[in-house]
Amino acid sequence: MEFSVKSGSPEKQRSACIVVGVYEPRRLSPVAEQLDQISEGYISNLLRRGDLEGKPGQVLLLHHVPNVLSERVLLVGCGKERELNERQYRQIIKKTIDTLNETGSMESVCFLTEMHVKGRDTYWKVRQAVEATMHSLYSFNQLKSKKDEARRPLRKLVFNVPTRRELALGESAIEHSLAISNGSKMCRDVANMPPNICNPAYLADQGKTLEEFDNVSVSTVGEKEMAELGMNSYLAVGRGSDNESIMTIIDYKGGNEGDAPIVLVGKGLTFDSGGISIKPSAQMDEMKYDMGGAAGVLGAMRSLVELGLPLNVVGILAGCENMPSSNAYRPGDVLTTMSGKTVEVLNTDAEGRLVLCDALTYVERYDPELVIDVATLTGACVVALGKHATGLLSSHNPLAHELLNASEQSGDRAWRLPLWDEYQDQLESPFADFTNLGGRDAGTITAACFLSRFTKKYNWAHLDIAGTAWVSGGPNKGATGRPVPMLTQFLMNRAGIAVEQ
Repeated sequence: MEFSVKSGSPEKQRSACIVVGVYEPRRLSPVAEQLDQISEGYISNLLRRGDLEGKPGQVLLLHHVPNVLSERVLLVGCGKERELNERQYRQIIKKTIDTLNETGSMESVCFLTEMHVKGRDTYWKVRQAVEATMHSLYSFNQLKSKKDEARRPLRKLVFNVPTRRELALGESAIEHSLAISNGSKMCRDVANMPPNICNPAYLADQGKTLEEFDNVSVSTVGEKEMAELGMNSYLAVGRGSDNESIMTIIDYKGGNEGDAPIVLVGKGLTFDSGGISIKPSAQMDEMKYDMGGAAGVLGAMRSLVELGLPLNVVGILAGCENMPSSNAYRPGDVLTTMSGKTVEVLNTDAEGRLVLCDALTYVERYDPELVIDVATLTGACVVALGKHATGLLSSHNPLAHELLNASEQSGDRAWRLPLWDEYQDQLESPFADFTNLGGRDAGTITAACFLSRFTKKYNWAHLDIAGTAWVSGGPNKGATGRPVPMLTQFLMNRAGIAVEQ
């Protein structure tokens, strides 16, 4: 897809299609009014006849509108003018893109970026429009013998901005959103890949593709080195699988030499059967998405290096596979972690934290400025927050606030849950320092409490993406690309890229 911005009047646009908004009830937007005037009331006559009410997501495609240079005019319902919010804006962009792609308009000039969205400027509207477009046009068909593709797909989209002074904002928005979209696509591609292809070694190979960018080096830690380092908890989880556990380290040095790095750690369970505590068979196929944290970190690293941000960042992909076998770890086992702390295993399906705890100890060697781990960690997070918000827990209030701010800026939303000392009591064990399971109550919080015990030497935040990393069932089933937008926005803010939102 090719994107650009321009500032011009609709009557001068010679395009396959012009996209303009209509408010409810049957109220033309200022741009649509201009087209109505030059077409001598053609559009308003159609609306009076009841062809379009203006409700959000309604569309009406017009051909050969009198006196209009473009071949088509697409009217898009935007709801009530004062009620157009961020969610509705993204929805109408998606509906617009789907319509253009299905009706053979290979290029289009879109004036929806001139619509008023409360509290949001041109940069935000263009950026969200590009990201929504890329998300809508995404498909995963690498493994299909017959690929379903549009006959005349949308290839070029021009976003109109109100004044020439805003062209620079629009161009920055396109640059940033394309980097974020490319990172999200990488995340989705890797997460959607089936587990017979996407194993820990495959994750490592995907990480190595980033070495084509400047300032990036990639290395791996295999099972032999893990054993030497005492990463017994990580090793125990992968012991039942024939696929070797591999931790991939992506080191980006875009900042000043000697500056402490930001570290992102992604849970990379390329398939999670639950191990001996085996999961129910229904929807177990979706446990290929249990590496969504690693996919998210990989995608964020892709966006980061494409933007060339002046930061030092280390991305860790904690690749592993949890399978049942005669060699698998068991409920009742006591594991000695890399930190020296011991853990009583109550449930082998609470394995992500056992992999992450050793990875979180490993990253102490970087003397990091901060650490963020990303994991599809608990079904309890889905119960608590549904599929809309990522769970955020942190021992450091300023870091939590930064992430929440980035989530609001990017539209990749998170919600903070408490991490109070009272919850730590649920992890008590009579046989080890603590257990790997805190019981049914507050499962997302107690999982984060477990991780917090390995993060005392740096500022740390945990993102539980169990509800947001993928969509279950139906035609839209698949990875979402989250939390790449949030993480990239956080890094952009850290790099001091100040743009209005």
